[in-house]
Amino acid sequence: MSMSNASESNLLLLLFQNVAWEGIGDAGGLLPSVAAGSFYVRLHTSDPGEAGNGSTNEVAYTGYSPVAVPRSALGFAVAADTVSNAATVQFGECTAGTATATHFSVCLGSGIGAAILYRGTLDNARNISSGITPLFNPGAFTGVVN
Repeated sequence: MSMSNASESNLLLLLFQNVAWEGIGDAGGLLPSVAAGSFYVRLHTSDPGEAGNGSTNEVAYTGYSPVAVPRSALGFAVAADTVSNAATVQFGECTAGTATATHFSVCLGSGIGAAILYRGTLDNARNISSGITPLFNPGAFTGVVN
């Protein structure tokens, strides 16, 4: 079984931009949240896997913390079956330690063990050391629904 292109797009719009999915259920459809909130982007040293959480293989340098991205068109771009970050995502400057980020995740929270909504591989691994401020331009975190 596979979702239609329209369903893929509507699901991504509901999840990442808090847009109602009309035509499902009552007259309002699947309604958006009253307060959209944010998802949290995290960096990982290897794939956290389908059974992992936001803390699995998460980078651990001094100055790092997950970054809140708003569930709106300001935070996420949706085009057909693809979602990506709509704005620059900047992590804290590394003040001690090192890490090599190879993967990212979009999580439901910023705390230990937060559930992963989506995960992916970075186009290029990022070596992080003292004085480096990891910054990812729009479109760097991209996912496709199939």
